[in-house]
Amino acid sequence: MSDTPALTRQGYRTVPVPSKSMPFGIPFIVANEFAERFSFYGMSAILVVFMTKHMIHANGTPDLLGRDEADVWFHNFTTFVYFTPIIGALIADIFWGKYNTILWVSLLYCCGHGMLALGETRVHLITGLLLIGMGAGGIKPCVSANVGDQFGKQNEHLLTQVYNWFYFSINLGAFFAQMLIPWLLELYGPRVAFGVPGILMGLAALVFWLGRRQYVHRPPQGWNKVKENFTGPNLKILLRVVVFFVLAAPFYALYYQASGAWVDQAQFLDLNLHIIPYTVLQSQVQAINAVLILVFIPIFTYLVYPFVEKVLKIKLSPKRKIGAGMVVVMPAFVIAAYLEKEVGAGNHPSVWWQLLGYTIITAAEILVSIPALEYAYTQAPKKMKSLIMASYLAGSISLGNFIAARLISIMALPSVKPYASGANYYWIFLGLMVVSTIIFVIYAALTPTRNFTDTEGEAAPPTGFDVVVDEKAGAS
Repeated sequence: MSDTPALTRQGYRTVPVPSKSMPFGIPFIVANEFAERFSFYGMSAILVVFMTKHMIHANGTPDLLGRDEADVWFHNFTTFVYFTPIIGALIADIFWGKYNTILWVSLLYCCGHGMLALGETRVHLITGLLLIGMGAGGIKPCVSANVGDQFGKQNEHLLTQVYNWFYFSINLGAFFAQMLIPWLLELYGPRVAFGVPGILMGLAALVFWLGRRQYVHRPPQGWNKVKENFTGPNLKILLRVVVFFVLAAPFYALYYQASGAWVDQAQFLDLNLHIIPYTVLQSQVQAINAVLILVFIPIFTYLVYPFVEKVLKIKLSPKRKIGAGMVVVMPAFVIAAYLEKEVGAGNHPSVWWQLLGYTIITAAEILVSIPALEYAYTQAPKKMKSLIMASYLAGSISLGNFIAARLISIMALPSVKPYASGANYYWIFLGLMVVSTIIFVIYAALTPTRNFTDTEGEAAPPTGFDVVVDEKAGAS
């Protein structure tokens, strides 16, 4: 039997070359991910500020959105971004394969950034966000799975190392983007601030294309294989997991306030850090999340979880971690409500209060997002994992932002606004979290858990850095 790997009609490998070393295509994929995440987080970091301070009509007169309206737009965009992975996953699995899907939707992505950089009108904004949403959504379900496709039996032990670097590049890109792009907006305006992420997205697509001869190109499965996921026992698995994700959606309704309403709130805070000679910009505060993620993952993995299990004797299942995260996020909204009350009295509280809120919400993210992906991984057969990943993004993150957008719209109604403005805005979201947490805990206690990694002889589920990469590369 020949050791020559199977090839596509274009001469691409369809299976990995037997090797104990790192696949040659990995540096291209990691570099691509850094640039793509820089482009996305850079654009989204200034989105709310752009809509409330820079948007104009075609005739050049101001066309600014209010705080509530801008938040609704932000959550609607995020809803779209995290729903389109379902479409991207189906296109990749049925028609194009992962490589072609990533490459072609990256071009849509570039066009979206280009549209935002061409003008400051609503037409530019809507068209740009639609294209970016389709591009980012098409990439999400494919990118981390494409990493796994590059490895065979002899070098799969290197996957953990690669995902660590992959995830590090994501957060590094996010941090630099969230620090640099708001500064560019302040100094040079929206066209430059949106143009730079567009250039980085173009670079991401170019780097990905340059590595094409180094990648393993898995062919699409076709509809006959994919449709099996929507029938019989597989459909029951899908529905059970989707219900679980839907019950976690309210967490993301709160979590994404940190990139929406909290950015609005920051303009009224004292943004001078005082302990160091630096005053942060309104949309730079959120950059602390990327740094804290990298700090908190090893702390939780190697200190917090072992302490709880070995010292407190509490078994930490994904369900328990998620329930804990839904509780942990609540104090962050008590802080946000306090800040909003102080701002309504004309005071300017220190930004350190909001930084504390970001610290709490990041800890909650670690407790919810990583275990949710671990749950998805263990509850699905191997052939359904990419579909379940897309279902997580749509059922939890997209739905959570949809809930947030609808709730904000209701609270903005003239008959409701007197009772839902100021600090009450955050108390309402906190109330939603309390109710949804109670429902989630009851459902989790009553629902049996089946571990396919035990019953089907699959590899153990990824943990820590390995699993969270799907949410960041494949999330936020």
